[in-house]
Amino acid sequence: MRGNNILGIVFSNMHDEKIRELTEKRAMGSVPFGGRYRLIDFPLSNMVNSGINKVGVITKSNYQSLMDHLGSGKAWDLSRKREGLFILPPFGREASNTDSRIELLSSISSFLRNSNEEFVALSDCDILCSINFSSVLSFHLQHDADITIVYRHGRIPLDMADPAVYTVGPDGRILDMLISPRTDGACDFGMSVLLIRRELLMCLVDDCISRNQYHFERDLLQRNLAKYKVCGYQYTGYMRLIGSVQSYFEANMSLMLQEVREQLFAKDRPVFTKVRDDMPARYGLGASVSNSIIADGCVVDGTVENCVLFRGVKVGRGTVLRNCVIMQDGAIGAGCQLSYVIADKDVDIKNERSLMGFQSYPVLISKGAVV
Repeated sequence: MRGNNILGIVFSNMHDEKIRELTEKRAMGSVPFGGRYRLIDFPLSNMVNSGINKVGVITKSNYQSLMDHLGSGKAWDLSRKREGLFILPPFGREASNTDSRIELLSSISSFLRNSNEEFVALSDCDILCSINFSSVLSFHLQHDADITIVYRHGRIPLDMADPAVYTVGPDGRILDMLISPRTDGACDFGMSVLLIRRELLMCLVDDCISRNQYHFERDLLQRNLAKYKVCGYQYTGYMRLIGSVQSYFEANMSLMLQEVREQLFAKDRPVFTKVRDDMPARYGLGASVSNSIIADGCVVDGTVENCVLFRGVKVGRGTVLRNCVIMQDGAIGAGCQLSYVIADKDVDIKNERSLMGFQSYPVLISKGAVV
């Protein structure tokens, strides 16, 4: 695949409302994950690993943290004189408040028009996976498709917003499409990832805007199934949807499984992120750590079991953490008991505090809080 043949577009704010507790002061794409990453690192790395060297990140609101994380795109090798990373803030008052992909794409029409790539790859930030867009493009060209939708066979995640279910023919063509159907069993559902020719995308977006139609799946895809050749590419690798605080917690906890790490962080498809130079993690004489992910810069003097500790977390002497996610620069005092807790960035928990959640309802402490 020629790297300059595909333009990547990432929606950084899509479905912010699903985890409002974590996106109140940040975009979905900048939600921390896995000890050192942000959610946007996964679609960006998928594109870079596939040879895509021009990516536009569409922002809508609360994108200061996102811009700080992305910077010039150097961590993803997207800091270039030509092409590279483009942060696309809202253009116009209406676009700044919309949740419609069609309106967001219309607001960056000049960016699309001035690009030279033949194809556009669209992706959200709320699905963790490792997609090879080179394979998607090969499938797209082999089937002479106008639009290729990436789907997965299985049960629809409970937290997925407006899931699209497809009927895929033996030749790979999508024959029918249902939006938010009633289904209990396994089916072929979309992953909010698709490949389309750039000129066709601009034409379809303009047509929807002129008809006052703003629902991407219903108005742009479903209405054009008969008019264009829409094919489905089945993704069979690891996938996890971040659609609630509980699913976010479970996704972090799943990283304890070796098979999950091997699929999500494959050696030949690394996940890139912003580098923060820090000292290695330090463990005190009384520290005990088991089955946990400990990032660099952590200082652990207590007991940590089945936890994810982000960079710079400090755990006091005599403290016991079980099944917790403690984000960057959190400080846990001495003699604390924490179980099933999610602590956002810069949380300060004083000595002798006890916080207990449950596996299906973890306790979440907001960013910068003092307990």
